[in-house]
Amino acid sequence: MNRASVVVSFYNNLPALKLILTALNLQSIKDFEVVIADDGSKPEVVKDISKLLSRYSFSIKHVWHEDKGFRKNEVLNKAILASDTEYIIFMDGDCIPHISFVADHLKFAKLKRVVAGRRVMMSEKLSAKVNEDFVRKKKLFSFKFFVELLIDSFIKKSRHVESAFFIRLPFINKMFGNYKRGVKGCNFSLHKSGLLAVNGFDMRYKLPCVGEDTDIEYRLKLLNYEVFLPKFRLIQYHLYHMLQSRDGVETNKVILLETIKHKRIKATLGINQLS
Repeated sequence: MNRASVVVSFYNNLPALKLILTALNLQSIKDFEVVIADDGSKPEVVKDISKLLSRYSFSIKHVWHEDKGFRKNEVLNKAILASDTEYIIFMDGDCIPHISFVADHLKFAKLKRVVAGRRVMMSEKLSAKVNEDFVRKKKLFSFKFFVELLIDSFIKKSRHVESAFFIRLPFINKMFGNYKRGVKGCNFSLHKSGLLAVNGFDMRYKLPCVGEDTDIEYRLKLLNYEVFLPKFRLIQYHLYHMLQSRDGVETNKVILLETIKHKRIKATLGINQLS
């Protein structure tokens, strides 16, 4: 019986997905499944993914829908419905998880709690070093690579490198943990019951940048959920890419402010509205 479902948001970036699956194959615990939430990748990518499904020690489900523009929240809702566990961990398709990533999320899981983490923003130079063999041999998680990140940060290339510092001491993780910082869509988890209680992600968001994380965090807090960020755990390494367009920020803010104004707990267009 799997203890968790790792939902990976995905769109066409197959090389990054292979790195993520390689890292998930190294996890310190093995009783989880992976659900790829695919927002309309090309047919040739879908075909290549089908060849990967039996390569790894965990089961993989590929949830895909047609490319009709940015519909990340919709495919995330479909992935939730496809999951076979009571605990869901969300991550993005450009973030490689530490080998303790799944175990860390489960370690700090509680009912009425969102467990949240951050990510190391690797530079273009260091991202180029990371291939499947680099991950498989655990070089990405080594002290040597941490030093490289640190040096790289001094020239303002890699950022948030402090988020790569791992300490497996729960009393330290809790003592220096944070209950005030918000959720990032690339790294958070909670029980499926909470997601269903708020009707999942709001599918009215049709542009990236603001929406899937801030909105659902607000609605969960209306149900008295806490957000907890344990210190020195839940590590992710973000692969470099060009910044996304910010054109959707103002449009998405209108939807978010409307949700806040009416104190909506359930998404206006969420899981229950999927046909």
